[in-house]
Amino acid sequence: MEKPTHLIEFETMLLGRYVQLSSRNGSHLDRSAYTLLSRIRMDGPMSIGQLSDAFGLDASTLNRQTAAMLRAGLVERIPDPEGGIARKFRITGAGERSLDAERSGNISGLERVMADWGPEEVAAFAAYLKRFNTDIEKLDGRPWPRP
Repeated sequence: MEKPTHLIEFETMLLGRYVQLSSRNGSHLDRSAYTLLSRIRMDGPMSIGQLSDAFGLDASTLNRQTAAMLRAGLVERIPDPEGGIARKFRITGAGERSLDAERSGNISGLERVMADWGPEEVAAFAAYLKRFNTDIEKLDGRPWPRP
């Protein structure tokens, strides 16, 4: 008999696959842009260094990702509002609209998948996902800000 952690590994592998499949169907933002825009929206303007600290990614990866977002008009570079030397990325109006549309599509998709779930089941699943993610964040040392 397989351990529950083996089953969780298998199911999270499938979940990653399904997320990728759904992102090809009508999605406008790639996963990195969606995640970066979500974080910038929560924290406000961020520099490459701050993004690197938040995501544990190297500057060259973030430079490629933010350059693509700049070209798409999703973010803009601004002087540091606190007077620091590094320029920061701020989400644009187009970025806000794209993020809102993407999030709305994601939520609609989740609601279709869980249409037959009771409210208690949806709430329990959300609570377990939050616990799972926050425990990963504790081990990684990079907590994600939550509303």
